[in-house]
Amino acid sequence: MPKHPHVRATLLLLLPVLLQASVPAFAQSAGSKISGIEQIGEDFASVPCEDSERLAGVKSLFARAGATASDLVMEQHKGVENLVVGKKGASNEKIVIGAHYDKVTNGCGALDNWTGLVAMSHLYQTLRDIPLNKTLVFVAFGKEEKGLVGSRAMAKAISKEQAAEYCAMINIDTLGLGPPQVADNMSSKKLERLAADLAKDMEMPFAHAMIRGADSDSSAFVARKIPAVTIHGMNKDWPKLLHTENDQATKVNATSVYLGYRLALAMIVNLDGMPCDAFR
Repeated sequence: MPKHPHVRATLLLLLPVLLQASVPAFAQSAGSKISGIEQIGEDFASVPCEDSERLAGVKSLFARAGATASDLVMEQHKGVENLVVGKKGASNEKIVIGAHYDKVTNGCGALDNWTGLVAMSHLYQTLRDIPLNKTLVFVAFGKEEKGLVGSRAMAKAISKEQAAEYCAMINIDTLGLGPPQVADNMSSKKLERLAADLAKDMEMPFAHAMIRGADSDSSAFVARKIPAVTIHGMNKDWPKLLHTENDQATKVNATSVYLGYRLALAMIVNLDGMPCDAFR
């Protein structure tokens, strides 16, 4: 894993720049709401620590982000439920934004993966009233920890003909410790380069990581030849925290979650303006 010494100090120094960086011009003109660090931090005041409570918690996040009950669609697959929230675009071309809602037995799953769910709900809040070319599909995946069950079920259900309409998938899994990184062993190379280029344009710290022995929901889409990327925010301390009793809300750095949200937002905006096959 790449190391990020003095992460907290670095993030605080970069904060004034990042608060002003790369707000999409069309989003400004439409009066969209770009979330701030304090708003994101508020979503960690109460993290559901029981796996049975997670799905209801995700529904609450989306409700606070402006989704109505009719916007929340439960997709039933064999042995798993995915929560899907759509945002219709001018075309049927799609960008999937995903984060898993399940957790392991130990800890509260604040880092893994309440951080991804919070970032995803704020992306929905920012973009839900903005006219877009492509349709956005926000998905809270079930049973990622049991072998990517939810994401594999969704990817498998996409027919060969439908797959051409899926332009990209952005997976957010475990922010909250350091600046954004992409997981090289779970991501498409062209989307990795887009993430790196956008982070550079935004003057945002960024790195690559090969997380050996780990996997995440982007891999289910890569296997279907749909371009996909996993954004995370781990640092050298992650083995002491993830999947342990130490994965608690007190360990979450809200600035790290904010940076992951901003990078994903920039990627969505750029993908929306590009041909659907640009990253195949």
